Amino acid sequence: MDSFFITVACLLLLTLMAGLWRVLRGPTAVDRMMAAQLFGTTAVAILLLLAEALGQPAMRNVALVFALLAVVTVMAFVHRAWPGDEPRHQQRGRHDDVE
Repeated sequence: MDSFFITVACLLLLTLMAGLWRVLRGPTAVDRMMAAQLFGTTAVAILLLLAEALGQPAMRNVALVFALLAVVTVMAFVHRAWPGDEPRHQQRGRHDDVE
């Protein structure tokens, strides 16, 4: 069963090649971000498979950290790239330092 987990982990590494191609050639920033999300998800899956195959429960904690970092990365991208997402004081033309 351990060889099955390692084989699946190796196959998941191959999917990262497709994601790397999309990061390098992606026509838009959204395509590149989705490929980066693929990296995060695949890394979590590989770490969970290796944790089971090698009997290392600490790798599950590392996988959890990777999953949280992937979510934070997507949230930062969406916050930065979403059109019309300006603070209210900038939309009205006012500044907080001028009263």
